[in-house]
Amino acid sequence: MTKILVISEKPNQLVELAGFAQELKKLDPNIETIGVTFANTVEEVKKYSDIGIKRIYYAISEHIFPAELAKISVEVFHKENPILMAGLALKNINETMSRIAGLLKIPMFTEIININITGNEAKIERLVLGGRSILRVKSSLPITITVPARKFEAQKTEGETEFIQVSKPESKIKIIKTEEKQRGAVNIEEAEIVVGVGRGFKKKEDIQMAEELAEVLNGAVGASRPIVADYGWLPEDAWIGISGKKIRPKLYLAIGISGAPQHITAAMDSKLIIAINNDKNAPIFQYSDYGIVGDLYKILPILIGRLKEKRK
Repeated sequence: MTKILVISEKPNQLVELAGFAQELKKLDPNIETIGVTFANTVEEVKKYSDIGIKRIYYAISEHIFPAELAKISVEVFHKENPILMAGLALKNINETMSRIAGLLKIPMFTEIININITGNEAKIERLVLGGRSILRVKSSLPITITVPARKFEAQKTEGETEFIQVSKPESKIKIIKTEEKQRGAVNIEEAEIVVGVGRGFKKKEDIQMAEELAEVLNGAVGASRPIVADYGWLPEDAWIGISGKKIRPKLYLAIGISGAPQHITAAMDSKLIIAINNDKNAPIFQYSDYGIVGDLYKILPILIGRLKEKRK
């Protein structure tokens, strides 16, 4: 039996990782999936008994730290001897997986787009250079990897899951207090429709047009790097890019965005991309399903008006 270990901060992330494991199982029916996660309650983790994970090791904790999750995962690794450990490409999980790789002295590969396992060897593909190139490598097993978030979804399966509670390691970090970070009204990573704003907007107040459009569409507003990092017109949670958030909406409206590789890499998995830009040579049009060459200040009021009429 070939074992893979999927590692998550929270139990709900196991659904995506189980989906990834199910894809691998199509190529190798002998794969057995083991899980590691943190949970607030026993009931929370036991909700995921039908996603095809054979055993789930979990620790009860209100706060999650990568060092603790890595330590538990290494203990499970020595018990289960998997050939592959996988987590979602999220900030804390990237740190967790790198800690695991360091502790076990094994390779780590981030945000892989394809993997093929044959015997004791893995052939891996991952995007590099801001998504402009694909790197193909071979590695001996075991390895640690991260996979893109929101790309996989587990299908419900039959069979029983064994739940094994483990002790939470003692942490060197002490929580003094917690403060809520300023966030947008909607998480752009989960939104089905995203309206992106870029340097084409001349002043902060003009972004209200994009917010109105997003409201009509029941979507969320995101932004390119200059709007967030340079001008500070929107919070960091709105940043779409390899240094910010990655999105996979059904519709992405890129307005006044040139289409730099760092931005496109984070939005290229959108099912439909529509761009509005007054520069016909803007790179964004190379990636768009539909494009409008024109002044956003003339187009958006008309678009918003038409959509409001439709909603009536």
